[in-house]
Amino acid sequence: MLLLVVTRFDVDTSDDSTSDESDDDFVEFLISNVIYDYHHKFFNKGKVLTSSLSGREFVAEVLNGSETSCFDLFRMKKECFLNFCNELRGKNYLSDSRDVLVEEKVATFLFIIGHNVRHRVASNRFQHSTETISRNFKEVLRAVCRLGKELIKQESIELPERIKNNSKYYPWFKNCIGAIDGTHISAWVPAEKQISCRGRKTTITQNVMCACDFNMMFTYVYSGWEGSAHDSKVFLDAISNPNAGFPWPPRGSFYLVDSGYPCTRGLLPPYRGERYHAQEYRGQGRQPRSPEELFNYRHSSLRMTIERCFGVLKNRFPILKLMPPYKPSRQRLIVIACCTIHNYIRKWNLPDELFNIWEAMDPMELERVNESSGIEGTSSNDNLTRLSDEGAVEMTMSRNRIRDRMWVHHHN
Repeated sequence: MLLLVVTRFDVDTSDDSTSDESDDDFVEFLISNVIYDYHHKFFNKGKVLTSSLSGREFVAEVLNGSETSCFDLFRMKKECFLNFCNELRGKNYLSDSRDVLVEEKVATFLFIIGHNVRHRVASNRFQHSTETISRNFKEVLRAVCRLGKELIKQESIELPERIKNNSKYYPWFKNCIGAIDGTHISAWVPAEKQISCRGRKTTITQNVMCACDFNMMFTYVYSGWEGSAHDSKVFLDAISNPNAGFPWPPRGSFYLVDSGYPCTRGLLPPYRGERYHAQEYRGQGRQPRSPEELFNYRHSSLRMTIERCFGVLKNRFPILKLMPPYKPSRQRLIVIACCTIHNYIRKWNLPDELFNIWEAMDPMELERVNESSGIEGTSSNDNLTRLSDEGAVEMTMSRNRIRDRMWVHHHN
């Protein structure tokens, strides 16, 4: 109902009738415009969501179609998608609502992060209001992060058979349980905070520290640091923050790290000042010429697992390359959710196209692709002081023993 109240003021009775008629005409004109605008806005709206397929029907059509369509749209195969939905439903992390099933909620979430589309685009595709899309997105995000507490962890410290059977790595790295590195994920921050979030390539990023095992599954994710922060600073915060839950390896075991991290208990970095990356050893006459170079060459080759993980993660979820303007807390959760889905696919759906591509990629090609696609790590800090504790001395001595035995075995 439209209620109009028009207040008329007394006017001088000496005004002539022509003036009164002009005032009346003007008031009638205003009232007519108000009525027309109100009716056009609230009673004569055109229908916006006009697709012949509802969101539920669209998801059903995809799941009943080819494997390729499901993978292209939802970034995982049909069987994996259905198992993932059942996992969230079975653990009561996600439930059907009156109008939207779990499968449609998850499909909407994967469609957004897998193609980096805005909620308005998803609204048109799934035939729901943007408010419904936003609510479902946040609901699935929280559910996936809850599942991440169960999936992002160290499943086993046993090396895969392919590493045990490779004399290039075994027995030299038999006590290694994985690799740690930082990567830059796109971020969106207000203008006043952009300086601290600019990475080496001047883009706005957050520095995310991750650990992975040699099955290419993430075992730890620590997100939220500004892009300008160095890897060592993020690491020191992770081990000093009691709420961060950093997973220290068992005594005698260690992670492989690059030269941006300290040489201390549980971390095995390469020798500084020596050649390290794969392209530095490629070509005739460029093979390792010293014990330190041989150690660095094999260390780099094995540590490349974490780079392969980052490659799969960012190519599956383009939202990590260009983050929409979500609030910072949600951006951190999106990173964790993507890593959780990465682990789920790896654990229950091993024949995956992206994993196959990045596992088979040559180390030199991997370094080139990561550099050109913006999968950047922070530069090593030459001024980083080695932690002066017993653990640092112990790890330095252990690294030297591995180096010497590896060199002798190489020449024999």
